[in-house]
Amino acid sequence: MPDALGDWERTHDCCALRAEHVGAEARLMGWVNRRRDHGGVIFVDLRDRWGLTQVVFDPRVDAALFAAAERLRNEFVIAVGGKVRRRPPGQENPKLPTGDVEVIAAELKTLSASDTLPIYVNEEGDEDERVRLRYRYLDLRRERMQRNLAFRSRAAKAVRDFMDSEGFLEIDTPVLAKSTPEGARDFLVPSRLLKGAFYALPQSPQLFKQVLMASGFERYYQIVKCYRDEDLRADRQPEHTQIDLEMSFAREEHVFTLVERLIRELFAKTLGVEARTPFPRMSFAEAALKYGTDKPDGRYGLEVMDVTEALTGSEFKVFENVIRLGGRIRGFRVPGGAALSRKDIDDLITFAQKAGAAGLAWMKVKEDSLESSIVKYFSEPHQKALRTVMSAAPGDLLAFIAGQEKSLTPVAGDLRMYLAEKLGLQPRERFSFLWVTDFPLFEWDAEAKGWAPMHHVFTMPREEDIAILDSDPSRVRGRQYDLVLNGVEIGSGSVRIHLPELQKKVFGVIGMTEEYASDQFGFLLEAFRYGAPPHCGIALGFDRLLMLMLDEPSIREVIPFPKTQTGADLMTGAPSPVRPEQLVEVGIRLIERKKDADAPEKNTQGFMR
Repeated sequence: MPDALGDWERTHDCCALRAEHVGAEARLMGWVNRRRDHGGVIFVDLRDRWGLTQVVFDPRVDAALFAAAERLRNEFVIAVGGKVRRRPPGQENPKLPTGDVEVIAAELKTLSASDTLPIYVNEEGDEDERVRLRYRYLDLRRERMQRNLAFRSRAAKAVRDFMDSEGFLEIDTPVLAKSTPEGARDFLVPSRLLKGAFYALPQSPQLFKQVLMASGFERYYQIVKCYRDEDLRADRQPEHTQIDLEMSFAREEHVFTLVERLIRELFAKTLGVEARTPFPRMSFAEAALKYGTDKPDGRYGLEVMDVTEALTGSEFKVFENVIRLGGRIRGFRVPGGAALSRKDIDDLITFAQKAGAAGLAWMKVKEDSLESSIVKYFSEPHQKALRTVMSAAPGDLLAFIAGQEKSLTPVAGDLRMYLAEKLGLQPRERFSFLWVTDFPLFEWDAEAKGWAPMHHVFTMPREEDIAILDSDPSRVRGRQYDLVLNGVEIGSGSVRIHLPELQKKVFGVIGMTEEYASDQFGFLLEAFRYGAPPHCGIALGFDRLLMLMLDEPSIREVIPFPKTQTGADLMTGAPSPVRPEQLVEVGIRLIERKKDADAPEKNTQGFMR
């Protein structure tokens, strides 16, 4: 049987003892990180949340205690007491804060034993991630995970301290809410008292924080859980945490300035890193052209260029046919790329085709000429114009893709990042922030054959574009903005619509009937009828931000109990079946799903996916 703790009190944590404690008595508690038997003396590295202390069991000091220590194994939980002494000369461990001292054990209590471990705790293993998540309670004991979650706690405190100093109130919003169309599938919760009715776990506090602005709180924030039933990847989880904030009587500049100061303080307090402000800004159109994405990572150069005009009128029929049909030619200048082998270039062509391009053309830049099998189709003026537009230098590789602009943009983005990886380019800086602005308010949903909001339906149109809401939705720009860090979107926000009639007009553009709008958002429209202030806000992905700050490959490394890419919790077994009587209580009967039931369903309103 394990020993009882009794009235034992620990005097120090396992990272506290230093040379000045030599000669003092200490009592420590923790896990056996390692047990080593060296020449008849047992050394135990004792671990708790704060660190490690070496404990020595010497049979010459206490033979019975030494015999008890022989039974210790990794991850036993013990309490030890004894005198602190200096480690013998040459046996210090400079890697540990406690590396100058050790404790000579005079007392030992074995509080809990451990079975043989399914995964290593005292070092990083090479086991599959699913094994780590199955034994998450052990994985969380590892130094890396302890460090990550301690960092998460400090980051959350830094955010709260900053927001409080700026006059924001942290206000809870409901977890059991109404199902509304917000872009992803809802997680539904059946009601026992109102059979056939459901709550939804909120995809965001969007509607509630707008109501709070109408309620006069002016500055709201929350570090809040959000829930979205969507396909998962490394930077997504079905339940994630965001820093959510909203401000009344404010515009974009106020959000930009506030968030930049928040980021600057957060990075300084947690990483000791200066985040240079103000962050650069780029329009959606410029980002799409130069980087092929609305979340560019500009640390690698390799900007995409439109070279359509420079190449128009050539004898290269492939390009001319694309231009005649209204398409564009996009080019890359790859510094030093002329040194790439033919196999490397063939691999680049193959990648371009897999990414969606019809093909890829290329030229190598020589001292006074361009070299390629297609150069003969371009006149000297064309070649000169191309070298000028692309700032080509000897030794560069020029690569080109052609097609319709909408399909060309993502291909260019994928190619750019492929080239950066292929060439082994190193980022110019550790952290690169960017505001992306001036998004289109709507995008065409080909499947639903209607307009859909690019961000969400509560975004204010730019004032000068309101007049064309009905006549030309494709040209309407929204007052919305994203914050991008190292090519990852970490925040999205907008100036909100606060006028009920304008909100109804935007609902109409995306095909939402007045009846449906009233059913889904009637409470918000009603709140706006009684005087609502102009307001705007943003939501920052807390998990994604931490992932990037800690240079982790996945947000699962900064979340205590994450789900797998199939949404499963391997430790607890969730989601899992429930007892039949539980289903009866909420009035639900299970039916067998057809094989194609996993196919995404079209929304009957035709405006949200």
